[in-house]
Amino acid sequence: MDLHQLRCFIAVAEELHFGHAAHRLEMLPSALGRYIRLLEEDLGTRLFIRSTRNVALTPTGLLLFDDARLLIAQADALASRYRQMGRQQATTLKIGAIDSAAAGLIPQLLQAFRKRYPDVEVQIFEDKTLRLIPRLKSGRLDLVFIRPPEKKERDIEMRFLFNEAIVVAVPQSHPLAKRDCLQISDLQDQPLIVPERKSRPHSHDLSINLFAEAGLSARIAQLADEKQTIINLVAAELGIVIVPQWTSRMPARNVSYIPLTGNGAGAINGLPLSVAWMRDARDPLREKMLEVLMAQLPLSA
Repeated sequence: MDLHQLRCFIAVAEELHFGHAAHRLEMLPSALGRYIRLLEEDLGTRLFIRSTRNVALTPTGLLLFDDARLLIAQADALASRYRQMGRQQATTLKIGAIDSAAAGLIPQLLQAFRKRYPDVEVQIFEDKTLRLIPRLKSGRLDLVFIRPPEKKERDIEMRFLFNEAIVVAVPQSHPLAKRDCLQISDLQDQPLIVPERKSRPHSHDLSINLFAEAGLSARIAQLADEKQTIINLVAAELGIVIVPQWTSRMPARNVSYIPLTGNGAGAINGLPLSVAWMRDARDPLREKMLEVLMAQLPLSA
């Protein structure tokens, strides 16, 4: 029995679904199932009752669940304590950011930070929220700029920053490209390119919910994942897409970006951006970065 097996066990016990737990751990379901089987073999007992539709804990699994969570919490606290000791002398700050923050917020934040702390090295890692959070929890990142996850983690401190403005990307030859602004009703019956929900839940839900709130149905023409791929599909005249305003900085020919407004004159609330860090880990460099961030925030929002 090892800590990784226990983390796998806890994820399945909390989700009661191997697929959801595997997604949360960024593992293949088959690999997750193998770790659970190894743990059951090591302990000589079954931990889950599995059927084609349901997963449930056995009585032994219920007992292990509480003990495993306590053990993992103690192991994480021990690791955090020693990482914190090392951070007191550290001169490198590792920041994770979703593509939106990396393009729109991080450059000016980093510029302001370097003016005040020129001797601190800042490393930037760009990825999706679902991959950045595990890296934060493992100590590989000190601070992350993410979309707030649907399920809050007790050991993560999170601060909402602002909602990013959104625009509609359309081919330049499209009749809508001549408009100064658009409403969601203007997009009715237009082929829509939508991010896949498993990788970009906020962007996916925003697009679908805007149509639902207007009493309309989105006509989804294509699912895609990466922002550059999505913009390339728009350039190829395969559809239109609702994206954060920063996307207009991406290089793309044959694409126009039009502000999306509500029924009034105001813009629609866009995509939320938050900053997160480990709650119980003291980090002087992280605190300095947060201080600069709060000073810069009115200029970024």
